[in-house]
Amino acid sequence: MGASRTSFAKLQRDRAKKAKAQAKRERRLEKDVEGTDEDEAFELPEGEEELTAEELLVLVEQLHADFEAKRIDFDEFEERKTELFARISV
Repeated sequence: MGASRTSFAKLQRDRAKKAKAQAKRERRLEKDVEGTDEDEAFELPEGEEELTAEELLVLVEQLHADFEAKRIDFDEFEERKTELFARISV
């Protein structure tokens, strides 16, 4: 008895996943090249070592609002959230 072959449906799913991943990479590259205003509005102030608790809460609220409004994707949301939590724990 020979090994079973991959079904056509599985091949289609794999191709769809690869196409979706490629489209996502292209969108990210376009976003990096264009540089949107939302990114500039969120960025943490440079040169400031410490932020007040209120300022950090405002940044967290902005981050969640951007994610819920689909202005940023999940990966960027997680990255920014990690950066904020690192600042909170300092």
